[in-house]
Amino acid sequence: MILDIVIAVGWAVVVATVGAYLTDSLSPWYREVLKKPSWQPPDWAFGPAWSVIFALAALSLFLGLRDAPDSGTRSLIIGLFVVNGLANILWNPLFFWLRRPDWALVEVPFLWLSVLVPMLVLWPISTAAGALLLPYLCWVAFAAYLNLTVVRLNRPFGIGTGSALDARAGR
Repeated sequence: MILDIVIAVGWAVVVATVGAYLTDSLSPWYREVLKKPSWQPPDWAFGPAWSVIFALAALSLFLGLRDAPDSGTRSLIIGLFVVNGLANILWNPLFFWLRRPDWALVEVPFLWLSVLVPMLVLWPISTAAGALLLPYLCWVAFAAYLNLTVVRLNRPFGIGTGSALDARAGR
């Protein structure tokens, strides 16, 4: 049981920490150049939202591991959360470091599926574990729409292509 707690909390802390690091401290490009929709939540709201999502996901992982009927199922659950963590982390450098919201948008369906699949796997093992991932799934769906809107407001993308973002950034 202690190992399950360590795995679940460790997963959440690593994914949240690496993701936050890769957010690039909301660079001037994000704050001043990138056009965002008026309905986007304020920047300060993303930290608390992700904190709640990661806490619920960690609890989901813990319950799934605790209630898994065998070691094969435990390994599957851990593997699914590892895949989700990687998909979650990958979005950040695509959007913030490479400044390619269009590439991040292409990655979003994989992130969404990486939440849905563990949810479906966990549901018969622990309904609570599956249900705890629902806010994460909804948040990723909302973030996908936000990402799509940012792409529409700012396209085309690409350094040196004469993109709207290049012009606004003075390139």
